[in-house]
Amino acid sequence: MEENSTLSAIPGFLVGHWTDPVGQTGCTALLCPPEGAVASASFLGPSPGTREGILLAPDKKVERIHALLFTGGSAFGLGAASGVVRWLEEQGIGHPTPFARVPLVPAAVIYDLGVGNPKARPLEEHGYHAASTASSAPVGRGRVGAGTGATVGKYLGTGLYRGGLGSAHLSRHGVSVGAVAVVNPIGDVLDENGQVIAGPGVGPGAAAFTPGEVESTTLIAVVTQHMISKPEAKRLADAAQTSLARVIRPSHTAWDGDSAFVLSSAVLPPADPMLLGALVQDVVAAAVVDAVRSSR
Repeated sequence: MEENSTLSAIPGFLVGHWTDPVGQTGCTALLCPPEGAVASASFLGPSPGTREGILLAPDKKVERIHALLFTGGSAFGLGAASGVVRWLEEQGIGHPTPFARVPLVPAAVIYDLGVGNPKARPLEEHGYHAASTASSAPVGRGRVGAGTGATVGKYLGTGLYRGGLGSAHLSRHGVSVGAVAVVNPIGDVLDENGQVIAGPGVGPGAAAFTPGEVESTTLIAVVTQHMISKPEAKRLADAAQTSLARVIRPSHTAWDGDSAFVLSSAVLPPADPMLLGALVQDVVAAAVVDAVRSSR
């Protein structure tokens, strides 16, 4: 049996994809345990495309979400989250209110309209498919789901180098974390030794090219079972953002919409915060590298 070294090795979290290999787009649903997961997020990019991201701010009342959707299609793709909401409602999952359970499903997008067919976009039924097929099997990686149309190294032009979707799982001293990364940055992607594995590798300034303002984004989701508060999830999401600088160069530019989410099922005792923070950074870097290697 294949060892699961991806995010879905964390019990309670399921991942499913919808992929359009012709239109070169797709979406990826990350389902939480039925009771939801404590969650927060960090949005460092100047132009993130998100849905319900404001709910994740530490000062907002709602603590738990029920799923997360990553999608291509730019802002058009955000509608796919409604399909995830519909599937969860059919399962009786959601935030209790007087008249219905309301599933809370934040979403974030990448811009992939110039890679395949710009009219091919994830729709509500595609989000429903991703949610309904989500499982604890090893996460499909590479040119699948939200990573189907992802590209990297775009500071000299667009679409020349493949990005993709990657995933990783790390465990040390009894503490475990998992991550999914949709890798679509303007910068090069580097491996663990600092060697360029995707992108021109010459750095900005080598040619006179003005990047598109909304065409680059890296999306990160990190999950754990260890109990954290919503403010702690926000700090870990910030830590996830900083780790992108290890493996993407340049990172967090004026043209990237980087978004990082941290979710916890909170069923295990709290972990040492320094160890947990270090694992978050390491697993994010590993997932980014995995996205490129899996797309070859």
